[in-house]
Amino acid sequence: MSRSGLPLHESDTVQAAVSSRSSTAAAGNEKIPNNIRMLRILEVLAAAGSALSATEINAAIGLPKPTIHRLCQTLEREGFLVRAPGSQRYETAPRLLRIAAGVLNSNRLRIARHRALAKLSETIGETCNIALPSESGMLYLDRVETQWPLRVQLPTGSTVPFHCTASGKLYLSSLEPVQRDRLLRSLPLRPATGRSITLRSLLEAELEQIRRQGYSVDQEEFVEGMVAVAVPIVDACGRLTATLSFHAPSQRMPADQALTHLDALKRTAADLAETFGETPEDA
Repeated sequence: MSRSGLPLHESDTVQAAVSSRSSTAAAGNEKIPNNIRMLRILEVLAAAGSALSATEINAAIGLPKPTIHRLCQTLEREGFLVRAPGSQRYETAPRLLRIAAGVLNSNRLRIARHRALAKLSETIGETCNIALPSESGMLYLDRVETQWPLRVQLPTGSTVPFHCTASGKLYLSSLEPVQRDRLLRSLPLRPATGRSITLRSLLEAELEQIRRQGYSVDQEEFVEGMVAVAVPIVDACGRLTATLSFHAPSQRMPADQALTHLDALKRTAADLAETFGETPEDA
């Protein structure tokens, strides 16, 4: 998979994640300490990047079937896992995502990310952001504000919609068709401005274009008079982990001018990938 941020096909991703660990489970069926078993389940799900059945999870771990089902049910009951809609497969839940965000905000990683953002903001001259997908939208993990007096105030911790922001559309474009369809069916496509895309057919066409080109643009779709450009921060498998974006008033930077900063965005996104885990070169 290339570093464009576009993920592997879902079945390939699951197979790669499971098979990478199944050899360990098969080789001697080593005993996993009780206090590590749930962590291994979460690790397998995080590596897969998509919903897995208990059987698929267990293929990478090798526990007795009743044990893996009991552990998954416990994690579900405690809010770390949820069932994918209309399925018996498990996926990560908001409680686990909040823990992950806290880990990513550890002091050393936060400083490294913030320095990279500050350098990019100085280069472009506008506000730069890192966002993570959350249950209700894209969550701003970090940002560096422009020094211009005319700017949009969206502090760290803010959540913005998927369908009308550059970062949100980029995330939607990275999903496999089944995942995307499930999420789009649950999204209220409410207009934030007169330019917001509120017809699903039009949004899906835009998402396909974003998927092909590897970046996303918000042309005053979220805030009147504001443009934004986003690129993916990807993991070792080429899957979108977070987004890197900047936004600016359209009167100061029209969309075509904003796109001239794509190379700077992509270089910084590659540097930031190291603060989220392995980079594609490390895999």
